[in-house]
Amino acid sequence: MNRINQLFDRKRQGLLSLYFCAGHPTPDSTANIIETLYRNRIDLVEVGIPFTDPMADGPVIQDAATKALRNGMTLRKIFGQVKEARDHGVEMPLILMGYLNPIYHMGYKEFFERCRKAGVDGVIIPDLPFKDYLEEVKPVADKHDIRVIMLITPETSDERIRFIDEHTDGFIYMVSSASTTGAQKEFDLEKQAYFNKVNDMSLKHPRMIGFGISNKQTLESAQANAAGAIIGSKFVTLLDELQDPQAAVDSLRDALGK
Repeated sequence: MNRINQLFDRKRQGLLSLYFCAGHPTPDSTANIIETLYRNRIDLVEVGIPFTDPMADGPVIQDAATKALRNGMTLRKIFGQVKEARDHGVEMPLILMGYLNPIYHMGYKEFFERCRKAGVDGVIIPDLPFKDYLEEVKPVADKHDIRVIMLITPETSDERIRFIDEHTDGFIYMVSSASTTGAQKEFDLEKQAYFNKVNDMSLKHPRMIGFGISNKQTLESAQANAAGAIIGSKFVTLLDELQDPQAAVDSLRDALGK
């Protein structure tokens, strides 16, 4: 069974996922960061594929992507570094998150073959059209037992949310805001109404809430309204400032009151 499905079969509440950009802060840091997060019992890790035009990302992740590209990071190198972490005994689910362009240019067949061989469990492609997912991507991903995780936002219609729930597997990435990524101090009433609406839909797949989670308040709110929380910008900032994954994890735990 896919590791993502195994995780949610085993644990349905209080999950924590962290995002970082491959190739940042240093060219060869990816495997070490993954292994550090595994030792610290992080439930799920998203490895960002750096891209020149990350339209859904805020300035922190854009800056990390720019530095990663300057460090020479490529999609092929990412697969090698992920496999290195797997070879060192990492067993938690690993997800690649990136934009369609580099994946499309590699070719879906080669991309998902490399995912399987490297030990990748899922992918998130924010700008993947749902029609292309159903017709071109899903058949290849299913062949290699890779989950394609789709995003929903406060602007996503109920009809589309149910369609995503019906035609995807693993979990649904519930974006807390329709704006770009970035830390927030708390979720407002509008976001809470969105969380309540989706909860009332009784979807069959678990949800993880991301975008804007940076402190105890936003973490607890996300974990109360979904299976867990995804933290990106805050962790990327700490990696950039501290240049050490364990120190970044320790500082993040302090910020989260963990």
